[in-house]
Amino acid sequence: QVQLVESGGGLVQSGGSLRLSCVASRTGFIIDTLGWYQQAPGKQRELVAQISSASTTNRVPSMNGRFIVSGDFAKNTVYLQLNDLRPEHTAPYYCNAVARRYGSSQLLHYWGQGTQVTVSS
Repeated sequence: QVQLVESGGGLVQSGGSLRLSCVASRTGFIIDTLGWYQQAPGKQRELVAQISSASTTNRVPSMNGRFIVSGDFAKNTVYLQLNDLRPEHTAPYYCNAVARRYGSSQLLHYWGQGTQVTVSS
């Protein structure tokens, strides 16, 4: 089982910054990728950024430079630095892990409970 615990959300003024953290516990699993998704009101959950165990990153181009993902797979931790936040970035942010059981090639997705980011104008 893989369990994800997020922290770091909160209320910030427009132009401010936040740093989200997510720690994974992974008994019996290998984590291939850790990442962050955003779910704006009335919209589907969308990828913000992700990082693989090989340290390759994938970021949504529209957020390039503003949101920075980093990870420490030795600590099963992923971070998301949110800079220059705007009210349109208000949403819950969910940590995601793509993992597989030892000896298996099947990739499974796991989600955290979400951490709310609210940006006031």
